[in-house]
Amino acid sequence: MSFPDSNIFLYGILPLIIFFARICDVTIGTIRIILVSKGQKKIAPILGFFEVFIWIVAIGQIMTHLDNVVCYIGYAAGFATGNYIGMLVEEKLAMGTLIIRIITPKEQTGLIENLHHQGFGATVIDGSGRDGKVSIIYTIVNRKQLHNVEEAIATFYPQAFYSVEDLRSVKNGIVPDGISTFGESINPLKRWRKGK
Repeated sequence: MSFPDSNIFLYGILPLIIFFARICDVTIGTIRIILVSKGQKKIAPILGFFEVFIWIVAIGQIMTHLDNVVCYIGYAAGFATGNYIGMLVEEKLAMGTLIIRIITPKEQTGLIENLHHQGFGATVIDGSGRDGKVSIIYTIVNRKQLHNVEEAIATFYPQAFYSVEDLRSVKNGIVPDGISTFGESINPLKRWRKGK
């Protein structure tokens, strides 16, 4: 009996190969979906090619060994693990641009000056809330810089209400490093590689 047909291969090595293949394709798929949502038209199709290629190889092995339950387990476990790893990788890359809305009951000059000092633009709008007049501060940051703004809020007005949302594109104005003023973010994978 040749090695590829042995029980060691069928119930040990092959399920592991499928497991790791699924980790790779699901991780790539998670990153691809995030890039698609952020309008990265050049990178997403390339990742899509590798994602589907790996998936076809994995599913091909499943179809060839339909009676091997261990392969099914490797396939499902790889899918679950790939989702988790994909989220970790995306978190490390910290891709994207965020818009932060900070609402305070009065104009927080210190907070605004701190944001300007850090190089962030800050637009202040007067508003009205349940308990009276408020100031709404808008600022745009790279996701990697979110903690800087959160630290500034905690320092100058920890009671402030603020919300954070993904922003697909930015045009003109004061924008943080790494964001094009022509509406497209600079390639986040390229920036990540440079920072290694």
